[in-house]
This record gives sequence, C-alpha cells and structure tokens, in this order.
Amino acid sequence: MVRQLPSQTSDLIYPESDGKPLADNTVQFRLIVTLQGGIETLFRDDPTVFVAGDLFWYPVEGHPEIVQAPDVMVVLGRPKGDRRSYRQWEEENIPPQVVFEIASKNNTQAELEGKKLAFYERYGVEEYYLYNPDRDRLKGWLRSQEKLQPIASMLGWVSPQLGIRFELSEGELQIYQPNGDRFGSYVEVSQQLEEERQHRREEQVRFEAEKQRLEAEKLRLEAEKQQERDYFERLLRENGIDPDRLSGRD
Repeated sequence: MVRQLPSQTSDLIYPESDGKPLADNTVQFRLIVTLQGGIETLFRDDPTVFVAGDLFWYPVEGHPEIVQAPDVMVVLGRPKGDRRSYRQWEEENIPPQVVFEIASKNNTQAELEGKKLAFYERYGVEEYYLYNPDRDRLKGWLRSQEKLQPIASMLGWVSPQLGIRFELSEGELQIYQPNGDRFGSYVEVSQQLEEERQHRREEQVRFEAEKQRLEAEKLRLEAEKQQERDYFERLLRENGIDPDRLSGRD
C-alpha cells in the first residue's frame, strides 16, 4: 500500500501508522500473511534476515514524508526483532532488498507500477514483485544497472535473493521454497502441524507397543531358559549327580 504522509519538520515525527487497514479484502490479507509467514519460516534459522508486513519504511533521515509500507519486505543483513518502523539510517543504511505488493481494487496501475516502482528503484530495492489477485497477474522487476528492469516471464521464476519460486495455479499465486515445499496459508500450516503431531502420537503409540512386545519376548525367553535349567538339574539329580557340585557351587 502507498504511504505518502505530510512532512512534519518541526519535531521530525516519523508516524508508525496512517490509520488504514493492512488489507482491503480477505484475499489480499491471506496472501500477505502467507507471504510474510512463509518467508519468515524459510529464514527462521538465520538471525540476520528481517521480514515484515505493512511496516513503514523511511529511507532518508530527516524526511518523514519519504515513506512507503510494502505489503511484505525482506531485509537481508539485519537482525530479527520487533520494530515500530524501519528507519534505514538506524539499520546500517541497508534498504529492503525484496518487496512484495498485493494489489487491491483501490490500487491503480499508476500507483503500483509508477510511484511505487520509482520509489523502490530510487531507494535500493533489488527485487519488486506485484501480484493482482483479481486478474491473476504476476509481475516482477529485477535491478540491473541501477534500474529495476521488468522480468520477461514470472512463471517458474526463482528469486535471486530468496531462492523462492513463483507459480500461478488454480487462479492464485503459489510460491515454493527451494526444497519444493509450497508456502501454505495459516489454515493449511495449522492443519499440517496437526497432522504432524498426530503422526508423532501414532509413532509413539507404535513405539510403546513394540517396546512392550520386545519386553514380553525377553521375559518369555528368560522363562524358557529357566525351564531348560530346571529340567537339566532334575535329570542330574535323577542320575545321582548334584547339580551344585557339578557347577562348582557350594
């Protein structure tokens, strides 16, 4: 979403919200959450990757009027952690390298492919991806020679920075991790986690059952050995031989 706010030069206030909602509809919201959560999960073990959704990004100190809030942005080289806004001069002057926008009916082409594209190009974004759910249209731009150049074909495209792959399937954007796993919605991820928990419970039940079976088998074998020893000792006694003396026991 575009965030162009009036300059407040007296106290240099950097607003953290403009009062507008994160998304205009459920489809846009679901895609934003899926993107943000999927990328966050992809880099969960890397402490130097910061991922945010709809967070104000101020690239220039002293100019709070210069601001955007990408639907999702990824900053490689900055630590994880909560932020009320992304003030680039406080982040070793590292801009977001990858940004995503999910278009809504309130967005215009001039806004998304004009003002936003120009902003991201000017302030250091390496990859810009734009998806329009209503038209099922995906576009991308990649930095080349200081410019964000259009990507000829986005189908099967792999992000150079993130390693994720883009596809359009069943009328919706699909994104895949480098290992081939698809980014899932919150419901899909929750269902998958529940299935994994159920699988672990079933595995535990099978493990305990096998453990009990082996313990029972061990007891059975020990009982058979004891029966064999008792039988052998009885034969010895029947033939006048003391089993204890034979074995060296006193």
